[in-house]
Amino acid sequence: MNTTTMNRITRNTRLAAALVCAAAGTLAGTAHAAGEARNVIFFLGDGMGPVTVTAARIYKGEKQLAAQPGSLVSPERANLVMQSLPYAARVKTFSLDGQTTDSAPSMAAYMTGVKMRNEVISMSSDTTAVDGTGKQYISGEDTTCPPTNGKAVDTLLELAKAKGRSVGAVSTTRVGHATPATTYSHICNRNGYNSIAEQSVPGHANYNPKLLDGVDVLMGGGQRNYLPVATNPGSKRTDGVDLVAAMKAKGYTYVDTGTKLKAVDTVATGKLLGLFSQSEMAYELDRVKQSLDQPSLSEMTEKALGVLSKNDKGFFLMVEGGRIDHALHGTNAKRALEDTLAFDTAIQTALDFMNKKDPGLKNTLVVVTADHDHAIAFNGYPKIGNPILGKVNSYADGKLAKAADGNPYTTLVFGNGGRPNATGSSQVNPEDGNKPWIAPARAASRDDQTAMDTTDDNFLQEVGINLGTPGAETHGGGDVMLFAGGAGSKIFKGTVENIKVFNKVKEAAGL
Repeated sequence: MNTTTMNRITRNTRLAAALVCAAAGTLAGTAHAAGEARNVIFFLGDGMGPVTVTAARIYKGEKQLAAQPGSLVSPERANLVMQSLPYAARVKTFSLDGQTTDSAPSMAAYMTGVKMRNEVISMSSDTTAVDGTGKQYISGEDTTCPPTNGKAVDTLLELAKAKGRSVGAVSTTRVGHATPATTYSHICNRNGYNSIAEQSVPGHANYNPKLLDGVDVLMGGGQRNYLPVATNPGSKRTDGVDLVAAMKAKGYTYVDTGTKLKAVDTVATGKLLGLFSQSEMAYELDRVKQSLDQPSLSEMTEKALGVLSKNDKGFFLMVEGGRIDHALHGTNAKRALEDTLAFDTAIQTALDFMNKKDPGLKNTLVVVTADHDHAIAFNGYPKIGNPILGKVNSYADGKLAKAADGNPYTTLVFGNGGRPNATGSSQVNPEDGNKPWIAPARAASRDDQTAMDTTDDNFLQEVGINLGTPGAETHGGGDVMLFAGGAGSKIFKGTVENIKVFNKVKEAAGL
């Protein structure tokens, strides 16, 4: 045997030994993670892509410096609670039929481990949201899904319920919106809101039997899908059935204001239903400024944990910052960032609550992620400390940066979106007393933003491609971030497809 051959054998032996050790380490890590987490808190920031997270961190820094001058060297150095969790990963978000996903299949991928088509909620991969002519399987807000159109697939919430654990879903959207709906319902088209609501009601003909005695906590908006026209003129129900009354008859405590939620005694409450608005709940900015009697996401999270954590077998709770997505669709960065910070505060609330119940989170897994990105971009070369909602001042000379047309531009912009047009309804914000939008036009030439207050509550960031009126901006297809901490969290790392997140949560929780 010559020296070259011996060296090659030695190298191969060392490589094989290294691979064996690596495999053993991986297997040991997996075994150690399995079943550690009796409790799972899954936080979902809808549409909260990397740019939104970064911008929110800087925005938080600006607020901190305004309240405590000198507490940071610059706002860029602020910290978000979600980014303090020790493990992180990147997640690919494409759906079965979309390079850029809709919220329904992207959240359903996390909850079921199954790739679905856009607009499908927690169903098998062969399910379609439209018929052969392209017509959606809905009539108003009722489903018209054929019974042969796909099959229901198990969700993490259902698996936890089957283990005797308590379960809940909390959102700032209506409770039947895509993200919360994926945890407890199964439907071919996400827009069948009345039908989704029926699946949450024990005893209803369309009840989801895998929920056993019911979702223990369900909170968000959506009164119009639960209350009949007789008691709620804004109802979308077509059958006159009062689903709230039906749930109260099954032992649910029902609340519809923030004041009533604060009064709930979680020790004495077994099941809790909270519906705080007709459709979506208010943006955090408006909830605070208008002194609306709606709970914050943190308040809902804390009450939910108070009810669910009484179960010694554990619990599964999904918490969504749902209106981050809506503000981004509207290219209204300020509301998106405010809602992202409210979402981050809810994470802190959960960590504080559980560290008292479960010191060191030895039995509790916390996962924070997004279902998809948006078409928002971080623009130019702004100097350190430049207001994130402001116009770009160059790092080189501190002066207002100008585009080739001689006009300034903001740090945050959108690749596409909508602009107000001649119709009156497109020109005002109905959630802020019909105040007018401040929106640089997208035309042959750019508007001069020099005199515009780009930090105004109702400023809409500039868009590259005009897709219609405000709200028309699309999702983005980029990978999103995932953060994890607590029991079993060390297996969340690398770059994974969204369906693999389901497997990791399932493994960590022993489901």
